[in-house]
Amino acid sequence: MYRRKLCVAAISDVHLGTYGCHARELHKYLKSIDPEMLILNGDIIDMWEFRKRYFPTDHIKVIQQIFRMAARGTKVYYITGNHDDVLRRFSHLKLGPIQLKDKMVLQINGQKTWIFHGDVFDMSIHVTPLLARVGSRGYDWLIRINRLTNQILERLNRPKVSLAGKIKHSVKRAVKFVQDFEQMAIDAAIEKGYDFVLCGHIHRPAIRTVSNARGTVTYLNAGDWVENLSALEHNGQKWELRHFDPTDFTYRKGRLGVEDATDDEELPIGSDVEAIEELAMVHALMTFPQRDTEKSPSSNGTLRRG
Repeated sequence: MYRRKLCVAAISDVHLGTYGCHARELHKYLKSIDPEMLILNGDIIDMWEFRKRYFPTDHIKVIQQIFRMAARGTKVYYITGNHDDVLRRFSHLKLGPIQLKDKMVLQINGQKTWIFHGDVFDMSIHVTPLLARVGSRGYDWLIRINRLTNQILERLNRPKVSLAGKIKHSVKRAVKFVQDFEQMAIDAAIEKGYDFVLCGHIHRPAIRTVSNARGTVTYLNAGDWVENLSALEHNGQKWELRHFDPTDFTYRKGRLGVEDATDDEELPIGSDVEAIEELAMVHALMTFPQRDTEKSPSSNGTLRRG
């Protein structure tokens, strides 16, 4: 099967283990790409709603595919979210090419992307965690009703609807929550001097550039695999938002090398920085003969891939 080559692919809010997760579509998407780096930006496995009686084969296939990608040389970063916050006690755990983190900075062609799930800006989780869990259970039921509704509409040749989306866009408090979340992420990123800020959490895919008196930043949100079936991709030149479409897998060229940032570079979220430099195709083939080998600690730590 042909796979589109990418520098980076980022997904979030998959919610494996819930009825609303579109695991079959995500599995197809993951099989269609060959990224140098895969970022799982939180809420991948929904441990709030996890039940032994519901974890179907399609959900297991997604996990298996991620491990296959890692075995082929893709560097996988699992950023913890609120629905998988139990994993935060194991932050910085590394299992081969798979690393667990709470947040990270990605440097691409000299531009820094600040990556975290985003629940840090959701006050409802920190102030009323029980209410947040009750709301999550209600959302799961709404998605189940929505999927049943769409199955009926599909048989009637009627367009599908998003009940959760309609509620989010019509209820003023929900709209304000999304706007406040995005603004807090934007303000924080500008304050820290980042070029991009990449989040998840609110199930609203987006790419938009915002400026204020202190600077400019591009806000990125990978969306989710419950309602929007979306992902963010970097092709070596820019970030792009992609919605799942089984007929729309276009070829994109992209090569990259990964380097560690200097130890003395101060970052508000730690020193875990990956630097990616754009390389010409011929130079990449000549310079990076191996798919995934790292230099010794005494060198600049470039990840090589051919």
